[in-house]
Amino acid sequence: MDVKLLLISTLLGVFCYKGNECINANARFCGECIQAGANCGWCKDPDFLKQGETVSTRCDELPSLIKRGCQEAMIENPRGQQRVLKNKPVTNRKKGAEELRPEDITQIQPQKLSLTLRSGEPQSFKLKFKRAEDYPIDLYYLMDLSYSMKDDLENVKNLGTSLMLEMSKITSDFRIGFGSFVEKTVMPYISTTPAKLLNPCTGDQNCTSPFSYKNVLKLTNDGKKFNTLVGQQHISGNLDSPEGGFDAIMQVAVCGDQIGWRNVTRLLVFSTDAGFHFAGDGKLGGIVLPNDGKCHLENNVYTMSHYYSLSSEVILENSKLPEGVTIAYTSRCKNGVISEGENGRKCSNISIGDEVYFTISVTSKGCPKPNKPETIKIKPLGFTEEVEITLHFICECECHKEGVQNSQLCHYGNGTYECGACKCNEGRVGRQCECSSNDVATEDMDRTCRKDNGTDICSNNGDCVCGTCECKKRDNPEERYSGKYCECDNFNCDRSGNKLCGGHGRCECRVCICDPNWTGSACDCSLDNSMCMASNKQICNGRGICECGTCKCTDPKFQGPTCETCPTCPGVCTEHKECVQCRAFDTGEMKEKCEQQCGYFKMIKVKDRDKLPQPNDASYPVVHCKGRDANDCWFYYTYAVNNDTEKVVHVVDMLDCPAGPDIIPIVAGVVAGIVLIGLALLLIWKLLMIIHDRREFAKFEKEKMNAKWDTGENPIYKSAVTTVVNPKYEEK
Repeated sequence: MDVKLLLISTLLGVFCYKGNECINANARFCGECIQAGANCGWCKDPDFLKQGETVSTRCDELPSLIKRGCQEAMIENPRGQQRVLKNKPVTNRKKGAEELRPEDITQIQPQKLSLTLRSGEPQSFKLKFKRAEDYPIDLYYLMDLSYSMKDDLENVKNLGTSLMLEMSKITSDFRIGFGSFVEKTVMPYISTTPAKLLNPCTGDQNCTSPFSYKNVLKLTNDGKKFNTLVGQQHISGNLDSPEGGFDAIMQVAVCGDQIGWRNVTRLLVFSTDAGFHFAGDGKLGGIVLPNDGKCHLENNVYTMSHYYSLSSEVILENSKLPEGVTIAYTSRCKNGVISEGENGRKCSNISIGDEVYFTISVTSKGCPKPNKPETIKIKPLGFTEEVEITLHFICECECHKEGVQNSQLCHYGNGTYECGACKCNEGRVGRQCECSSNDVATEDMDRTCRKDNGTDICSNNGDCVCGTCECKKRDNPEERYSGKYCECDNFNCDRSGNKLCGGHGRCECRVCICDPNWTGSACDCSLDNSMCMASNKQICNGRGICECGTCKCTDPKFQGPTCETCPTCPGVCTEHKECVQCRAFDTGEMKEKCEQQCGYFKMIKVKDRDKLPQPNDASYPVVHCKGRDANDCWFYYTYAVNNDTEKVVHVVDMLDCPAGPDIIPIVAGVVAGIVLIGLALLLIWKLLMIIHDRREFAKFEKEKMNAKWDTGENPIYKSAVTTVVNPKYEEK
């Protein structure tokens, strides 16, 4: 059974564990190791490796290296860092305050910092953006003067004047410029006949000659001049409906000196009533070159329209990133709204004076070639201010600086000894660079890799390199082969509780080396007697012996972890009666606190008393109990502590209550009894009267016989008859 469990556990480990990036890197030296991942460290202790282990096993996760015996001071694990080089606070000022130069106003913080990047380890910093109040603004008004704008020209002129008035209310440092556009000056966009080039409009209308884009007024703070020039504009004409507005926008954007843009907020107001040309429309006029993004103004007029065709919120953009470097943005906008991913680059509905924050994480993977500092810039789209970030990359360990080239420790100078190991020169292999890569597999060398002259090279657990076994790696980095012939491992030891060496030791060459206070082949026997100490401070309550931290009770009546439980001792039934009653029938004195005080046993209900466990049927003592409630009903249960030291109560789920009296027979009996008693009393009375009468009559007769006088001689005798004669009666 144990062999099956071990096999299943091993297979699960193989199929479920993918290994860590440190082991999978197969790093040959410290620099390769730290580039494998942010959690990888290199043990530079010269005596760290066991026989058969490859140099790459020096590279592992830090907890694993420490567990394998490498002192923390001997682990190379450089970390990235960051330094803020310029951190000027954002500007806080009100409109009308002391005037500042645009370059003295700060809306983004910090402005410059340096990041040192370790492969796989992100470096994060916070960026604050605040739209400064009374910040200088340059506004350029770009106006469509094609013929279709004839009806709207006056309104557009007034719009320009209104814009200047409104912007002057927002900032005291405001400049405005003006330009106009029509269309590309080639067929089929305009008519190229000489007359139409002078006046493209029909009839007696006087129109301006067609043009692509014209910078009429450079950015200025002279509002009157702006109003005058806007009022002097006249329409022109073209043939097709779309206009060349994008040509004009491109020139306004790239012609900084001619337009007069400053490094302040730049606004472009684009006024038109028509659509625009799409990329490729220029082919109709023989225009095939893409726009070069350069300024082509001569005397403030766009001259290259017939050669090129074109293809507010706070949005952060960054310059081109070096290879292997990535940036992640997280925004914290107004009202605490947090966004990540692409939405983490921006915040919407930002008003003047609002502060928003961005968390920016920069991560590198590997080390760029060549290893030199790189600079990237992050800026809000449409603003000139930016954050300059200098990136430095950790490509080597600190101990690399102490390396000794052509060291004698590396087989007579065939490698560089650095960070506790040999970094072999080209064409050399082996732990000490002792072999040439051309003769690493010969029969003589293989012979030294066979144990006891056997047939298996390196016990089939490794490769023979330069006559020395280099053991294979396992998918699970915690499992390793070792030994001169790779005959040892640290994962095929005895197990207990499905844990290697019971979780109380380490496996060395298939033998458990137990931790202190543990013994046994699987380190599953504790030498600590504290778990056997009973409440009376006796080992196993004086009724057992302590073996491997567990009591074995010698008195069969006692059980439990410390031999203190006696389920058949007197008083057990009384002790548990109230709790059984409240849990089984929700009655009794413990009813109100049953849930708090009576949950210490497992209760199982049965249908009748025959289903209760019997002492002879269980492998542990069972005591039968009965109790009586306030209604004189009996309940029956058993109490026991099973082999898992669990207290178990089986209880019959029906109460045994005495039957009630039958009223009719009782009433009938009472009535019959009363009648019978009455009859009996009447008969007795009658009998007594008869006896009494007979006695009296006998007495009378006796006295009569004894009498010496009769009625004729009685001197006091008087006749009972009286005769009265009616004097009035006459006999007839």
